[in-house]
Amino acid sequence: MRLTLRVWRQTGPGEPGAMTEYQVSGIVPEMSFLEMLDVLNEELILRGEDPVAFDHDCREGICGACGMVINGQAHGPERTTTCQLHMREFGDGDTIDVEPWRAAAFPVVKDLVVDRSAFDRIIGAGGYITAPTGSAPDAHAVPVPKEAAETAFENAECIGCGACVAACPNGSAMLFTSAKVVHLNTLPQGAPERESRVLGMVGAMDAEGFGGCTNAGECATACPKGIPLPSIAAMNREYLRAARRAPR
Repeated sequence: MRLTLRVWRQTGPGEPGAMTEYQVSGIVPEMSFLEMLDVLNEELILRGEDPVAFDHDCREGICGACGMVINGQAHGPERTTTCQLHMREFGDGDTIDVEPWRAAAFPVVKDLVVDRSAFDRIIGAGGYITAPTGSAPDAHAVPVPKEAAETAFENAECIGCGACVAACPNGSAMLFTSAKVVHLNTLPQGAPERESRVLGMVGAMDAEGFGGCTNAGECATACPKGIPLPSIAAMNREYLRAARRAPR
């Protein structure tokens, strides 16, 4: 396959950026999208040019490090992570636009790399879980209803890739934040800090400059792990409950 790539190049934060066009050949359908970028970077290095910077780590769809907007879609045309997107989704001679996540709270570091540390600060604002230390407790020591366990597991699948923010027309982080809140607040182990957790995480999310949620639903559509849209409603209920009970 021979492809035309239009890649966002930006030397650093605050520097002007622009789309740069490259021709890449020798691409086979079995390659992942990141492997195709590796081929491009090898050619750039051989020509003495600066390779395209992009985030990656496990390349197994687990860590959430890889992330870019491909032809206007977060992670590309398939509902998966960028590292698990294969070139068979494209045709010979295609032109592919590759851009970083676009959100005010995700400033560009270089090229396709953005600073997603805002997610870390949201998680940090959630505090901790009160649990006894020592040896592992018996599996039946804290009964968990089946429905609660399934909801917690479903939301725990969030890998923090940021696709929800990139896909949202408002740059909202509500799906990410709700996944973290619902995951812990649904379980009995998370009950002691239930109210402080949701107040702290929502407050941190707003402070980071993410946009507001208008229920566009693009976040859930783009999420590679299928975090459900109703998680946002569940977090809103948790927040209203905590806000009513919070001391004035």
